[in-house]
Amino acid sequence: MSTVQAVRGMNDILPQASQVWQHVEQVLQNIFHTYSYREIRLPVIEKTELFARSIGEGTDIVAKEMYTFEDRNGESLSLRPEGTASCVRAGLEHGLFHNQTQRLWYMGPMFRHERPQRGRYRQFYQAGIEAFGWVGPDIDAEVIAVSSRIWRGLNLPQSPRLEINSLGDTETRQSYRAQLVAYLSDYENDLDVDSRQRLKTNPLRILDSKDAGTQKILEGAPSIRECLDEESSAHFDALCALLQQLDIAYTINQKLVRGLDYYNRTVFEWVTDELGAQGAVCAGGRYDSLVEQLGGKQRIPATGFALGLDRLVELVASLETIPDKDLDVYVIAIGTETKDKSWQYAETLRDHGYDVEMFCGDGSMKSQLKRADKSGALVSLLLGEDEVSSNSVTLKHMRRKNHQVTIPAVDLVRQLQEMVRE
Repeated sequence: MSTVQAVRGMNDILPQASQVWQHVEQVLQNIFHTYSYREIRLPVIEKTELFARSIGEGTDIVAKEMYTFEDRNGESLSLRPEGTASCVRAGLEHGLFHNQTQRLWYMGPMFRHERPQRGRYRQFYQAGIEAFGWVGPDIDAEVIAVSSRIWRGLNLPQSPRLEINSLGDTETRQSYRAQLVAYLSDYENDLDVDSRQRLKTNPLRILDSKDAGTQKILEGAPSIRECLDEESSAHFDALCALLQQLDIAYTINQKLVRGLDYYNRTVFEWVTDELGAQGAVCAGGRYDSLVEQLGGKQRIPATGFALGLDRLVELVASLETIPDKDLDVYVIAIGTETKDKSWQYAETLRDHGYDVEMFCGDGSMKSQLKRADKSGALVSLLLGEDEVSSNSVTLKHMRRKNHQVTIPAVDLVRQLQEMVRE
């Protein structure tokens, strides 16, 4: 019988890799808290309607990529493909937006049925922040500042590059969409296959095309900046001024539109050349109409970002700057009378904050020492019948030759502290 393997594009994260993930996650959480964002934990499964109404039925995500199924009650459910819509749904359901502002963050797995490749998986991980209730460009600048601090917090030698744009208001987007369709219709037969399809469903996504021929055609396309309303233009100019104040370098990319229907005004991406084709590490922007679109009684201004943890972890792992977490103590017990005592000593050391691994089962001193050496422990605690009868313990420094002491058991914690400091 063949063994069962993981679903294609849904990867195991093994213990050695988990250490990098934990480091990245901890840095992110610390930075989010620094800016007073609070964690919200969201369901992995939502009603399909949520994403159809928020992301847009014409988007590739909803039309092609979501994992959607009917439950036993005949209700259409989907694995979440992104976090913003769920965050808005939760805020509406629990009254978080009623006469309040909110700064929220989340982290966890998302799901899209895409062709698996480096940096793009069917189960992938995102961390994101969402800020609700602020209409001005200052909150956009704060959201970008949070993401900028992440690169410094992770000590990336080469930070991703920031690209920004403005989509204006709903009328701007509609006007630009019409102009873009009119222009591209003259070149429809010369567009790549995906772009020809998007011309009818989501034409702004054509600007993201990686096809060289399509990009050549787009060089003569109208610019969205020419369609911006006066208020959106002033908002964008103020954001640029704030970023300059914060010493955050940026490039204006007029082809940057983002793939989700709910964005308006500010959009941005952090991109890198270190990950091949999947260059976007973090992306976001403003979505002032989404709360109302999902049933809110009023328009609530909102902005945020999501970053791809898989890609970020790959960047950090390539630096090889995260040392392996050393095990503090490996406990070795020889003889029939030693097991109970060894458990007591192990628990005492854990109470004092040490990481302790115990040898379980039967084994000779030689085999247990081999296990201790393989574990990477700094110190081994050896307990034989002589130590039990004399109420003592033997500590062996695993990184220094012939560094072994037998001491009274009452001095265990003090002696271990000295050995760890050496």
